[in-house]
Amino acid sequence: MKYLIGTDEAGYGPNLGPLVVSASVWQVPEETDGEELYELLDKVVARSPRRGAKADGPVALADSKKLYSPGKGLQNLERGLWASLGALRRPVDTWTGLFNSLAPEAIDDLRTIPWYADYEMPLPLDANAENLQALDGRFEGRLAAAGVRLVELRSSVVFPQRFNRLVQENGSKGTALSHITFDLLSRVIRPLGDVPISVVCDKHGGRNRYGPLLGEHFPDHFIEVHGESRQRSVYHFGPPRRRVKICFITKGESHLPAALASMASKYLRELAMRALNDFWQARVPGLPATAGYPQDARRFKAAIAQVQSELGVAEEMLWRVK
Repeated sequence: MKYLIGTDEAGYGPNLGPLVVSASVWQVPEETDGEELYELLDKVVARSPRRGAKADGPVALADSKKLYSPGKGLQNLERGLWASLGALRRPVDTWTGLFNSLAPEAIDDLRTIPWYADYEMPLPLDANAENLQALDGRFEGRLAAAGVRLVELRSSVVFPQRFNRLVQENGSKGTALSHITFDLLSRVIRPLGDVPISVVCDKHGGRNRYGPLLGEHFPDHFIEVHGESRQRSVYHFGPPRRRVKICFITKGESHLPAALASMASKYLRELAMRALNDFWQARVPGLPATAGYPQDARRFKAAIAQVQSELGVAEEMLWRVK
């Protein structure tokens, strides 16, 4: 057996709301890689939602951009995430419960930000809860029948104040993204057993060279470079029994572990933006919601400026510098 890990982010470009980075960890037969995992699980997992599929049919685990748009709603993300959380035996039914399950380190930050501090809502939002219950236990069992186990799904949620500090400390948001990802990666790798580990990450802001940054987060190992290019950058480290291979590629979400990470990141980001919008819309009548991307974020920021001043909300709590 070996472990496959995938990482991906949501919210790299916006000025409002958090950056979310997630990692999923899978135990698989030794000869299986991230793309082949779809073939191994073809009766369990689909690359896209299937119209007319039964409630307990194959679960779509794919790049979140294929599963979600404002017009489609969140149900496709919810179905895959609820199946995955069921396989991890971490069922959730509230907004706070989901953050506790996927990103427990974010809870202290949530309590200090006005639009999150007292926020709560039942989940799922768009999917049918009874249909999701039909997946309980079945998804885990079907994975096991294929010799696969979902081991972990974990997220790092970085709110504007911390994001701004990391960008300032590291000189660019691309480098900040790498540090956030490698910190999460080191945490999910640490408890794994002495078997090979293969990691796929989507490229970080066009960066091609990751060796020195990896060395900061895995200081006990010599980082071997096995190719660095615009298409793919590959690194190996660790002893033979626990050899770690990390590959940075464009469109990393084509690998199932990175696809699930993409889904978790997008869903947490969408929930965070819903809380932010609800808070300000309750205080500024007629305020249209925002997804937080630069042009619309400036519109939103100007519209709430007076209320923000009246409430004493610090600029660094709200606005991301890049």
